[in-house]
Amino acid sequence: MKKTKMILGLSLVAVSGLILVAADHIDAPATASGGANDITDVYAFQGQNTNNLVFAVNTQGLLSPNATAAAKFDENIMIEINIDNNGDNVEDLVIQAIKRDDKMYFFGPVAPGTTGTTSTVKTAAASGSVTISQYGTAALTAEQNGMKFFAGPRDDPFFFDLGRFQAILGGTATGFSNPGTDTFAGTNVMSIVVEVPKSMLGSSSAVGVWAETKKKQ
Repeated sequence: MKKTKMILGLSLVAVSGLILVAADHIDAPATASGGANDITDVYAFQGQNTNNLVFAVNTQGLLSPNATAAAKFDENIMIEINIDNNGDNVEDLVIQAIKRDDKMYFFGPVAPGTTGTTSTVKTAAASGSVTISQYGTAALTAEQNGMKFFAGPRDDPFFFDLGRFQAILGGTATGFSNPGTDTFAGTNVMSIVVEVPKSMLGSSSAVGVWAETKKKQ
């Protein structure tokens, strides 16, 4: 059982049935560690099957097509989705994702061994795995134990008009244009997506969700 140390975290609060998102593209070099553990977005939303909740964590933002073809998940970095189901802002459940060879392995949702900045890989709570999709090929998904999984490159879904935002800050514009210019158009991210039955997340009508990347020590 290996422990991991948190390198970067990104948080949001998610209410079951709503689509919520937090974004943070490109962190300082000291925390980004080459980008492999740089979280850009976290999404939580109700699945097409309304009995399920979907969690998506995007990393390695602003990848060009050429960079996307070479991008990989790091086997020494675990992506951890934290779920608070009693409103105390402490994780009650975690979903962990770890790359080994050409697959992403998932553990949980399960109670964490420890809370906070260190984690124990919950190997006894293995929930499934999926072959990591490659850039330019059809997306590969897997379904096991009532859950669905994806890992691989995706077009960056986050829309932001950075130029207009800078103009507003500089005082040369008073608001955003409609339509705006998507600064992230044509760029990609590395994503993991997990769809989970709500029954696995407790009985609360609302959950808090945040994600971390943690480096193996």
